[in-house]
Amino acid sequence: MGNKKKSACPEHGADEELIDTLIAISVVAKKLANKVRQSNERREKENG
Repeated sequence: MGNKKKSACPEHGADEELIDTLIAISVVAKKLANKVRQSNERREKENG
């Protein structure tokens, strides 16, 4: 059985698009969380 990159099933493309979208959301969420963490650390240092 050979591995095909694209499936004949049209739902496969929608699944891949959903996966890509969820990964992108995850990456953005992680970046935002890091910025919030850095901001909190900076604020804690300023307030002693």
